[in-house]
Amino acid sequence: MSASAPVIGRLPGDRRYWFAAIAVLLLAWPFLFGTFWARIGLGALMWIGLAQSWNMIGGYAGYLDFGHGAYFGIGGFAAGIAMVQFGHPFVVGFVLAIVVAAVLAYLVAVPTLRLTGAYFAIATWALAESIKQAALILEITGGTFGLSLPRSPDTFIGIAVPFAISETFFYYAMLVLCTATMLITYYLFERHEFGYRVKALRDDQDAAESLGIDTTRVKRQVYVLSCVVAATFGSVYAWYIVFIHPNDVLAPIITDRMVIMALLGGLGTLTGPVFGGLLVFLLQRLSSVFLGSTTFYLPLIGLLIMITVLFAPSGIIGILRGEVGREDVRKNLKELGEKFDLL
Repeated sequence: MSASAPVIGRLPGDRRYWFAAIAVLLLAWPFLFGTFWARIGLGALMWIGLAQSWNMIGGYAGYLDFGHGAYFGIGGFAAGIAMVQFGHPFVVGFVLAIVVAAVLAYLVAVPTLRLTGAYFAIATWALAESIKQAALILEITGGTFGLSLPRSPDTFIGIAVPFAISETFFYYAMLVLCTATMLITYYLFERHEFGYRVKALRDDQDAAESLGIDTTRVKRQVYVLSCVVAATFGSVYAWYIVFIHPNDVLAPIITDRMVIMALLGGLGTLTGPVFGGLLVFLLQRLSSVFLGSTTFYLPLIGLLIMITVLFAPSGIIGILRGEVGREDVRKNLKELGEKFDLL
């Protein structure tokens, strides 16, 4: 391991001032940069939160969930159904999204978390596909026509609110959700005893059980928590775009992006999904806006994944921490060259 100093450690001044500056920037973002960049910031915050939700089960617990995006769509449809079919305000739909996601996640966790590795991944992928197909034929979800949600000042809490339900409103809604997700992750997985139990079962489940850890219960708790977080973002997103369709909010690409963001940023770390989420989202969004291509970023992401897997398995956060140095890169290049007879 290289002894190079971490980039984060070389930041000038007290780290608390950096956090304060970032907080002020995020709070003032819509007013400083306008509607367009508020929309970009909104999307970035949402994907950071979604990547962190997958990181809970995939990074900290070590279970490759390839159906996680289904709960994003479930949250959207739960809120949408509450508003459209039953006439409730968004707050009721938001709570319903949490309840539905928690109940379904628990019911799914009981049988599927008995599986490991590729078997768990395939089972969750199949679950997501079955939910998508069900949403396409059920009348309550709008079927193939999708679901249009109302948006007006009185659809928030049931009475007219004294502020506009605008781009800025949804930016701050996503900021609150993303901040809450980061704080929950920090407390539960980095500082609480619960996090040590999760990491213990990830590293060696048999050893964790020998220490008296109820691994079955811990796995279910992590899975339910991660799914509920994804559902909350889905509910707000559905209200934001006011129209949802199973082919959009239940698309497999949603899970794929979460996995890629967490992998590039650094699995099982607090800030890894932040860096990975920002990188992937900005590459996708800005290439679409400024280059007119919605697929240009894909080869770049593929290249980044290959580089990460080969030279920086701990992701961007590992590089910033100084865990990957020049000697590590030279060693990996040499091993790669010898393996494929390039040297």
